[in-house]
Amino acid sequence: MPDAWWTLYGDPVLDDLQQRLLTGNQTLKVSLAQVASARAAYDASTGAFFPTLGANAAYTRSGNPTAATALAPAGRSTSSAASLALSSSWETDLWGKLQMARSGAQATLQASADQLAAARLSAQALLAQSYFSLRTSEAQIALYRRTVEAYRKALELAQARHAGGVAASTDVLAAQTQLASASAQLEALIAQHAQTEHAIAVLLGVQPAALQLAPAASPPRIPEVPAMLPARLLERRPDIAAAQRQVAAAYAQIGIADAAFFPDLTLSASAGFRGSGLAGLLTAPNRFWSLGPALTQAIFDGGARKLASAQARAAADVATANYRQVVLTGLQEVEDNLVLARQLALQAAHEQQALDSSRKNLEITLEQYRAGVVDYLSVITAQAAALSAENTLLAVRNSQLAAVNVLLKNIAGRWDPV
Repeated sequence: MPDAWWTLYGDPVLDDLQQRLLTGNQTLKVSLAQVASARAAYDASTGAFFPTLGANAAYTRSGNPTAATALAPAGRSTSSAASLALSSSWETDLWGKLQMARSGAQATLQASADQLAAARLSAQALLAQSYFSLRTSEAQIALYRRTVEAYRKALELAQARHAGGVAASTDVLAAQTQLASASAQLEALIAQHAQTEHAIAVLLGVQPAALQLAPAASPPRIPEVPAMLPARLLERRPDIAAAQRQVAAAYAQIGIADAAFFPDLTLSASAGFRGSGLAGLLTAPNRFWSLGPALTQAIFDGGARKLASAQARAAADVATANYRQVVLTGLQEVEDNLVLARQLALQAAHEQQALDSSRKNLEITLEQYRAGVVDYLSVITAQAAALSAENTLLAVRNSQLAAVNVLLKNIAGRWDPV
């Protein structure tokens, strides 16, 4: 990753969770194992350039029946054979097949590393979004607790006015309904908060019940988004880099498929000792050796090589089109979230104004109800408007955090240099 982009939110708890994510997330461990597998494949392709060397040692003793002759009756004869040899072979890379195989394996390895970076980026963004949802649910819980308390006081006021004969029983019933409804919403928010916390625990690779985060002293800071971002920031996106490496690997496969039309040249050599027993095996008369090239070429394969070449070219076309689509999607994602972040900022300003107005209206309405100027329906309407305005503002702020989070994910890091 280019930098710790989540530090833009100024939340030390989020910073700590992101560090724990890198060591505990199980999905990242799967991607890391895939990189290790791709590295082993690359090392194997590099080893194909070197000759192979083998050793062989054998000793056998056998018995065979002998036919009867005029001089000797039928019987059995025994014989021994021993050998000790070294052999070596080396496939020459006349047509560049091995070199292209190594290039393809190297591109695959780099693509696997980029895919690991993309998986890490996605996990970090998902953790940040889950954390923002958790903090938003905390704010909503606090809001509903204040609301429940306010509704309880409103119920007491309605009960006092009803006892004094200046309010109908319907006022009390309406206040009780509001209080019960808000209490039910509070319980639902508490359950949602617990589920979000469990989801964060699973992302960190720990048991759901093992993670308990203390309530935040203040909400995460919403970073200020630039009006424009340079397109070159997309160059550091790991999914785009992975798609580019996959194109290189696909074109390497074309070279490998085309090289199959040419003969393979293999140089082989062997030397050792071979005799009728162990005694005197390592002597000059028992020594043997061989050295020579071998040229192999498939004459008829039913069109298999042509089909393999055509398949490799089709796979390269697929990889190229996929690369272009990934780039276009990346551009769209950045543009979409730039617009979304800008519009959400304006929406949040309007929602804040609506909240301020609804709170003032609620204060005035409560005073009017105490004075007997308005009925309790007006109080219910004012309370519902205030609750809705604040709840909507919290949702918009959460959407702002999410939009900035996705934007940072889309450019794979911060937009300002660190």
